[in-house]
Amino acid sequence: MGLVESIMNFSEGRREDVVAAISAAISGVAGVQLLDVQSDSDHNRTVISFAGPADAVGEAAFQATKVAQGLINLDAHRGAHPRIGATDVVPFVPLGDTPMAECVALAREVGRRIGDELGIAVYLYEEAATRPERRNLADVRRGEYEAWRENVDRDPARQPDFGPAQASPAGATVVGARPPLIAYNVYLSTADVEIARKIAKVVRFLGGGLRHVKAMGLLVDGRAQISMNLVNYRSTPIHRVVEMIRSEANRYGVSVTESEVVGLVPQDALLDAAEHYLQLNRFRRDQVLEQKLAAGGDSATATEVSWLPTATLRSFAAGTPVPGGGSAAALAGALAAALGQMVANLTVGRKKYVQVEEILRAALARLETAGRDLTRLAADDSAAFAALMSANKLPQDTPEQVTERDRAVQSATSQAIQVPLTVAQRAVALLDDLATLATQGNPNARTDAQVGAYLAYAAANGAGLNVLVNLEGVADSAERDQLSGQIQTLRTAAEAGLQNVLGSA
Repeated sequence: MGLVESIMNFSEGRREDVVAAISAAISGVAGVQLLDVQSDSDHNRTVISFAGPADAVGEAAFQATKVAQGLINLDAHRGAHPRIGATDVVPFVPLGDTPMAECVALAREVGRRIGDELGIAVYLYEEAATRPERRNLADVRRGEYEAWRENVDRDPARQPDFGPAQASPAGATVVGARPPLIAYNVYLSTADVEIARKIAKVVRFLGGGLRHVKAMGLLVDGRAQISMNLVNYRSTPIHRVVEMIRSEANRYGVSVTESEVVGLVPQDALLDAAEHYLQLNRFRRDQVLEQKLAAGGDSATATEVSWLPTATLRSFAAGTPVPGGGSAAALAGALAAALGQMVANLTVGRKKYVQVEEILRAALARLETAGRDLTRLAADDSAAFAALMSANKLPQDTPEQVTERDRAVQSATSQAIQVPLTVAQRAVALLDDLATLATQGNPNARTDAQVGAYLAYAAANGAGLNVLVNLEGVADSAERDQLSGQIQTLRTAAEAGLQNVLGSA
């Protein structure tokens, strides 16, 4: 599969814990590189960019949508930017030689999963659209969530491509495939939003303006803003857009004060602007120092560190409560499973180990499943903790609100316990297969099985801590005792399993 980028838009830009949980769901998928996270409190919107192989990017988009569904309620959402869903837009963009057709197929597959497995209404747009009237995102989102909520079950034109034709607090999700675009905002020296709206109408293509420009006028942080999507920066470069806005602003006696890029921007788009304003008529792109270094750099050195999960480590190091210890425990378990797979793959298929090949192939299959499950549980743990924090912050001004908050806290606590409990159970189960690999696998990789055992032991105990810390939120004392006993049993089993692997090797 080719490389693909996704630039997901979520209807939340004020709660850091929610944004962190969604980001963790993305970065927790193997093979995905988290590129950028930008939140805007006025728009109450977050844009998260990530890239990787198509199948990994699709899985990350699905997991992020699942987390957002549980944490974002559109009935309570207010913001300056148009929106129709908690996960509002999921575009897939081909990178390098990846054909657009692959992104179209990916959009339809992810859209189908979101509809079938999450019960969210999905509309396909741009290159993945199944109807010509749905190619344009603005047409799909017209009337926003409120109009969609009122009409989805009665207007045939609102029939989704996937999922049920019924309203839910998660709203609808628009999924598609498109070329790269630049989200670009220009601020004016006025608080008069009408001026921004008039300029936006002149600049955008649908108003008779520039080709490949979508624009609207907003009031953001007390300033008039022209918010744009530049959908083909090669045909309509940034500097041409800025100059037209500047010219129109002069009509109203205002000026451009600053501009901003939301998310990521292709380097060529900025170099085009530099060539224009600096009048670099004979400029070559290979005159850029960084490009020259990248082209002539030591590719072997880059390859050696390409597998390092730097984006994931940055997520854990950030000053946010998620991802935290529970997610780290799950990832430790996933890494243990991966090391077990390595030992198995260094063994199966070799004549020397033909007598144990069937046993090791069975172990390999279990380890592959465990690795996928534990990776998913890492994202689930962050989502569960974020949901618990959100529940604890619910208002308690009336008896009804107190009852609703208590119900939400109990539900969130139950999930915050169940996820790490499952992690601990899966981690303990890993130790049996690691012991088999340590005794019957390739002896040159036995220490790798031992390292995996230490990681599985850490995963079981770390996850157990996260169960125990949440027990105080369980109202039933008998249930608390039962869960505490389970953790003690798992800890004992983890200790025995670790010693079994170390002793057998």
